[in-house]
This record gives sequence, structure tokens and C-alpha cells, in this order.
Amino acid sequence: MPVEVTWWGHATCTVEDSGVRVLTDPLFARRLAHLRRRRGALPPPEAAVADVVLLSHLHADHLHVPSLARLAPGTRALLPRGAGRSVPGLARRLPQLRFTEVVPGDKVEVDGLVIRVVSALHDGRRLPVGPQLSPALGYVLHGEARTYFAGDTGLFETMADEVGDVDVALLPVGGWGPCLGHGHLDAGRAAEALARLAPRSAVPVHYGTYWPIGMDAVRPHEFHAPGAEFERHAGRLAPKVTVHRLTHGESVLPEVAG
Repeated sequence: MPVEVTWWGHATCTVEDSGVRVLTDPLFARRLAHLRRRRGALPPPEAAVADVVLLSHLHADHLHVPSLARLAPGTRALLPRGAGRSVPGLARRLPQLRFTEVVPGDKVEVDGLVIRVVSALHDGRRLPVGPQLSPALGYVLHGEARTYFAGDTGLFETMADEVGDVDVALLPVGGWGPCLGHGHLDAGRAAEALARLAPRSAVPVHYGTYWPIGMDAVRPHEFHAPGAEFERHAGRLAPKVTVHRLTHGESVLPEVAG
């Protein structure tokens, strides 16, 4: 069965592998605090159908409680260790989910699909005032393909060693504001990560979906351009990697090792 990746916007993807449906960082809101969805329709109900959910860190645009509330009872959710203490009322507000707190190095099996937890370089706490109790995480899925979901991360020295050989890399290439600081990948740094990881295929995510209200005219290229810029940089730094620049709701069957 081919592996299929669907990008719903921001860091939200569905990866179907070995009959298991994996959902990453679900965010189904039209508006979140000062952010508004500026591109792509809201994901349809089937986007919330998953066997397991991967939560990369505790920022509200990655661990969004109202979006998690749309998941079916019994859905398993992997999230950083300490999340239960850092996110007020998490278990009480989402009693239908089966939470498993994880740290880098952990492995979790879901119906034959092995999910390996890896590090990320990012401030993983629950903002604005949450204590630094929970790490930011990435995940590698081992099934018919090896798929790396980077979450939100900067480029770090041990990234390629921790992630290992992968077929598909889901990499953040932008953000939701006019600048990106430490612990993020912009299009150029994401292409550097791609060159180190050397997967067969890559899907750029975490760009072109949400933008601060009232900032429509402020450096709009920061919102629109990262996907195309990543593709251009990847062509120079990692020419053997096929980049699938998806539109919101679009799916792809990436090439995997035979």
C-alpha cells in the first residue's frame, strides 16, 4: 500500500502508512489569538480522523485543545513529557483521548507502525508563561516508508544522526510572523537540513496558512514565498531530493525505497 501524505495547512498533515492514519499537530481553527487563517479552506471533517496524533510541542498553534477535541474517543496522542503539568486542564478537557508522554529516544508501536521520538531545537514550553518542563520533539515513522515529521525546529548538529535514513521529510520552512528567530527553519535553513538528511522526497510545511491580524501589508513575501524559496534552495543544495510543494488539502504519494 503506497504511503500518502496530505497537508492541511500550517504543521498539520496526515500520513497514511501500513494502514495506520497519523495526524500531526492538528490545527483546525479559523482564528487563534492574533492569528487568522489566510489561505486554504478549513480542513474537512475527515482530517480529524486518525489512529494516532503526534504533538511536537506545547505552543497553542501546535497543541490546540479545541482541535484535539474533534478527535474520536479512544484516539491515541503522543506528546512531550510534562505536557499534563504545563497545559492547564489538558486531561480534564480531553478525557476521550489516550495520552502518552514521550521524550527523545522513545519508541511507540501503533498497529505495526513504529514511531520513534527524536529531538528538536525549539522552545517547547506552553507560552506565554509556561515553565520549561517539556521538550520540543520530532518523530520518525517506520512503516512502508520512513517519514520524518520535524515539528518546529532549528537546524542542529546531531539532526541527521538522530533522524537517520528517511524516505520523506516534512520540514517547516516558514512561520506566521514577519521574522523567524532561533529555533526555527526558514526556507534556506530548511534546505540545509534537507541536504544533511538526504531523503528521497520532502514536503514543506509550516508556512502560508496563518498570519497576524492587521499585518496583511507588512512584508507579505514572508507569508507567501517560503514554499517556493525552499524549492529553489533545495534544487541547489539537495538536487536529488524531490520536493512536493502541496496546496492546502492536497495529497501526494512520495517515492519510497523499493
